[in-house]
Amino acid sequence: MGEAGILHEDDRVELIEGEIVELSPIGSRHAACVKRLNALIGPRLEGHAIIGVQDHVLLPDYSGPQPDVAVLRPWEDFYAESHPTPGDVLLLIEVSDTTLRYDREMKVPLYALAGIPEVWIVDLQNEEILTYSRPEDGAYGEAGRVRHGGSVGPHKLPNLTLNAADVFG
Repeated sequence: MGEAGILHEDDRVELIEGEIVELSPIGSRHAACVKRLNALIGPRLEGHAIIGVQDHVLLPDYSGPQPDVAVLRPWEDFYAESHPTPGDVLLLIEVSDTTLRYDREMKVPLYALAGIPEVWIVDLQNEEILTYSRPEDGAYGEAGRVRHGGSVGPHKLPNLTLNAADVFG
């Protein structure tokens, strides 16, 4: 569609179940949180994972969402040959300033169906991190909520713990 001039490089869209979904522009608070997460996670996982920022993850059923942060298994070519697939993902993080309902009701179930082991939604409006893990039968078996004073760490990366206050700045 890009070659045909329908979509442009700067268009904020993602493919969800075969449909092109237009995304809201990223505000400065959202962008700052993504940068902060990258700065908090990247150095702690150097050599053990690859951090993708707003890159596609290829899912079944014609879906290619662009999570804000993807913590991926290391690949020698840094995924030059193909976008990551569910088996490559250790953790996905969605930052939500105005899209909480979409992230919770559309993306989280999509990630569960694909078997993504863990998803966090950083809810900027309520200053809390919603956590989803242990996918089974198309749903997450475990869900949690971490508020400003707490900390959160992914199951697949036990040495990575983040203070919610640091995530929110």
